[in-house]
Amino acid sequence: MTLTNNLLNIFQARKQEALSISEIEQALNLTSADEFKALVKELVELEQKAKIRRTKEDRYILNDSDLVEGIVSQNKKGFAFVRPTTEGIEDIFIPPNAINQAMDGDTVIVKVSKGRDGREEGVIKEIKKRAITQVVGTYTEAKHFGFVLPDDKRITQDIFIPKNRNLGAVEGHKVLVELTAYPDGTSNPEGHVTAILGHKNDPGVDILSIIYQHGINIDFAPDAIKEAEQVPDEISESEIRGRRDLRNKLTITIDGADAKDLDDAISIERKGENYVLTVSIADVSHYVTEGSALDREAYERGTSVYLVDRVIPMIPHRLSNGICSLNPHADRLTMSCEMEIDPSGQVIRHDIYDSVIYSDERMTYRDVNAILDGDKELRDKYAHIVPMIEDAQALNTVLVAMRKRRGEVDFDFKEAKILVNEDGVPYDVAIRERGKGERLIESFMLAANETIAEHFSKMKVPFIYRIHEEPKADKIKRFFEFIANFGILVRGGTENIHPKTLQSIAKEIKGKPEEMVISTLMLRSMQQAKYSEQSLGHFGLSAEYYTHFTSPIRRYPDLIVHRLIRKYLIEKSMDEQAQDKWEEMLVEISDHTSKRERRAVDAERDTDDLKKAEYMLQHVGEEFEGIISSVANFGMFVELENTIEGMVHNSNMTDDYYNFDERQMALIGERGGKVFRIGDKVKIKVLSVNIDERMIDFSIVGMEPRQVERKSRGTVIRTEKKDGGDDRKPRGKGRGKGRSNSRGSSDNKKPFYKSKAVKNAGRGKKK
Repeated sequence: MTLTNNLLNIFQARKQEALSISEIEQALNLTSADEFKALVKELVELEQKAKIRRTKEDRYILNDSDLVEGIVSQNKKGFAFVRPTTEGIEDIFIPPNAINQAMDGDTVIVKVSKGRDGREEGVIKEIKKRAITQVVGTYTEAKHFGFVLPDDKRITQDIFIPKNRNLGAVEGHKVLVELTAYPDGTSNPEGHVTAILGHKNDPGVDILSIIYQHGINIDFAPDAIKEAEQVPDEISESEIRGRRDLRNKLTITIDGADAKDLDDAISIERKGENYVLTVSIADVSHYVTEGSALDREAYERGTSVYLVDRVIPMIPHRLSNGICSLNPHADRLTMSCEMEIDPSGQVIRHDIYDSVIYSDERMTYRDVNAILDGDKELRDKYAHIVPMIEDAQALNTVLVAMRKRRGEVDFDFKEAKILVNEDGVPYDVAIRERGKGERLIESFMLAANETIAEHFSKMKVPFIYRIHEEPKADKIKRFFEFIANFGILVRGGTENIHPKTLQSIAKEIKGKPEEMVISTLMLRSMQQAKYSEQSLGHFGLSAEYYTHFTSPIRRYPDLIVHRLIRKYLIEKSMDEQAQDKWEEMLVEISDHTSKRERRAVDAERDTDDLKKAEYMLQHVGEEFEGIISSVANFGMFVELENTIEGMVHNSNMTDDYYNFDERQMALIGERGGKVFRIGDKVKIKVLSVNIDERMIDFSIVGMEPRQVERKSRGTVIRTEKKDGGDDRKPRGKGRGKGRSNSRGSSDNKKPFYKSKAVKNAGRGKKK
């Protein structure tokens, strides 16, 4: 009988008991160290398969088939979902009365049963691990104590602060709180103030609060700063020795006008019908060495974070904007990937090596776009590089055609650029331009990333990859059912779908009114890209091999790729023992950096939503055209031309009673039969803005909105006046006095669409 069966038999016989490892070892009569190691490994595997579960006391018990372990995802309305840690199990709905003091992100045990409507729902029976240790919020005073109202509305209880633990905070301060006690059913969570970020109305404090809310470090550790200060400003001859010298090869960088961390340079030559593309990337691994303080800091951060008014870098600016940045007219150390590409877009030869380059020009996207559009003045100014730029555009055309043939799904979504003044107040929301210069650099980075990934995948050695798995069948099935409403029928099953299927749909809807909506829902039906130690390919790019090699200044996985290239190809130091060590390390690195990427995306989205809400506060009462982007049983969301989205609540659709048709994703009037469907153009009026909730309310022009009542920690009653103003009357809810966090609308209103596009956006060029 196998060890697995023996273990399960023991747990089955003692199913009500939680057994320690020593008790299990004794029951199995194990004697040797090897047998003990095998036991520990088997226990881990059985836990991962949800056959058994581990208690808080590190004991093991047979897992009840109705018990599921997962991560809490709380909703600000009070209910929650639990995302099971075991694959293949759907998210479990948790009613408000079944959360049992769990908080967002906690690891919990849920007992699953059938709810009144026949659907599965759960009750949280045990909290295995707390996720939240710090909270950002607004301090409010009472006579003998204080409370902090969390900024994260998913934390539904205020934090109790003893009077002598407030660090001197006063009413209205934004503070960072460390939790010392969690809710137990009779009392609120408790904590003490560890930092005062400033008053909630001080410039910049709003974004600072989001940074702290997501646990992002602003300041570097002193030992990391000390190491950065010791890095020389210029490279030495000894550092160049042994590298391939590319300083005589015409090389340029192309980035946004405001970019300061230039991490990629290109060189293009013709070889008969073929092109020789050399992508040279800043050799950050030369300066950020394994095990150093800089490396520990970069690993912890995982990625640079790009917010509306600031960048929080992965490595100190002295490196990212200095010796690591491929600044023009200076020698720089790089890792290069040289590729010979034939007219069909195939890489027929490649070489990977460490190098030294000299960037001849620091080009901007704006200037490259103008040169390709025939700007005579710029073509004369940059006459020495115009032929290479034209070759770059020709090569880009070849590479784009190749990716289309194999099935790449290109989501060309509009991306907003929020412009703020020195006080952080937004004055314009415009669209980033994705011109020829942006697209050709994107193509070249994709080619280098694929080439590097294929090289090491075929070597069959430990490596880190960027993967995008194929969509799950159930999500694709729902997507196909939805697009059938637009007359788009897809033959074949939903298992093992090929990217070309989605590419053909994207081609069919190009230029149609429903293009944006169907593209958005298509994207939502796909899985998130992530990092992995396994080479599983990239579905969206229809690429068999893919990694991230091109941005080691701002992404830790890219830095690891460079480090591994050095070990495998340059130092040749990866023996069997070293490979075993890296194979284990890469699992953790992949998981950690994927989470850090998600954290950065969430922080960026939160700051964008905040500033969009602040911007729309200046336009309450004004009318705009938009497209219905989503429909639900409580109303619909409308997206404006500049990507700002607001909600039209059912209560404000006053010309009829509207029913939600889930199959058609539409709201249908009961009496008049009027239909509001995803993709429809509508004219809306900005009704109100809630900055704290980052919510914007619209009404349909021609429908007189009713009085709206929306509850959060305080209830705000909004009655629209005939002149389009907004009369707010706050009422306190629960303990403490009534309060309203609305900032009021600005009298100094600026034009809504100040500019059509923001050119030379410094980010977003690399997938």
